[in-house]
Amino acid sequence: MDFELTAEQESVRQTARAFAEKVIKPRAAHIDRNHEFPADIVRQLGEMGFMGVAVPEQYGGAGLDAVSYALVIEEVSRACASCGVILSVNNSLACEPLLSFGTPEQRDRFLAPLASGRKLGALTMTEPGAGSDPANIATTVVDRGDHWLVNGTKNFCTNGREADVLIFLGVTDRAKGNKGLTTLIVEKHSPGLTVGKIEDKLGICGSSTAELVFEDCKVPKGNTLGEVNAGFKVCMTTLDGGRIGIASQALGIARASIEEAIEYSKDRSTFGKRICEHEAVQWMIADMTLEYEAARLLTWRAAWLKDTKQRFTREAALAKLKASQAATFCADRGLQVHGGVGYTRDFPIERHFRDARITEIYEGTSEIMRLIIAGAMLR
Repeated sequence: MDFELTAEQESVRQTARAFAEKVIKPRAAHIDRNHEFPADIVRQLGEMGFMGVAVPEQYGGAGLDAVSYALVIEEVSRACASCGVILSVNNSLACEPLLSFGTPEQRDRFLAPLASGRKLGALTMTEPGAGSDPANIATTVVDRGDHWLVNGTKNFCTNGREADVLIFLGVTDRAKGNKGLTTLIVEKHSPGLTVGKIEDKLGICGSSTAELVFEDCKVPKGNTLGEVNAGFKVCMTTLDGGRIGIASQALGIARASIEEAIEYSKDRSTFGKRICEHEAVQWMIADMTLEYEAARLLTWRAAWLKDTKQRFTREAALAKLKASQAATFCADRGLQVHGGVGYTRDFPIERHFRDARITEIYEGTSEIMRLIIAGAMLR
């Protein structure tokens, strides 16, 4: 792997950084405190091609590689982690499975609006009794001839309140376990689909996390994504790419925490000198930098493997595990550098602290990442 970015990748990073710095960062605190979905920012990201970074231009995307995608997510998340996860979910969990498993008609119909930002996508797998264990999914998908009839409840769906297109996983043959799950494309206004509870969360407050209720919800057979009873493969493949996105989001949070800590340490003085001159603070900044840089290398490697058509399941798990740990560590140490004021809302570090924690949970917990890594090593 070449550690130097190409000219195109660097240009993408600079474009994303400039937009994030000018447009997103000044709004981040307001978005967080008001639990505001940043619809105008999402629209602008779509106009830039960033809502479908790796989607071919013929479908309204930017037609870029996975490394560029990682760069975009990091830059946006550095400014606002809520915007980062909205972007990541639409790219990785909605556009990617449509691109990889959709029919030409499905791509024409659904992919272009999602990649251009005219519509928003989401993945809905998790249920009250099925989080890390998809074999326990209870939502049923019953064949009714020309359509599927869906019944059940999904929860913790990121983008769930605003999503126009849902990538949905349900049970078509319970006796087959994981081999009896099917993926569907469910549209927002499908009869029988309602949005239930919106979660009041610790962080990532600009992105909705919703309960979705399916009561005799009719889904056309033409909205079957991939083969019947092959939905587990569709979703697991999708999550591999999604973990690169969440790792990149975590990198953005980590980097923001480091930058905030450095800036504050140069302004704050104790015992007659700036606190950046105290060895204890220098060590914290050094440790934060170490965690971030190591996580970034793992994330870029996973993205590079994806770009070169190599298997990257283990590497995506390594990246997601390390980067999420780095985000939590850097936000924690960054708050410590700030001292008492870091615990107030006067500084962004408290938002980074709250936003970081979920990166160790969604799109596969740290415990599940360890199982994936160990499974690959012991195979």
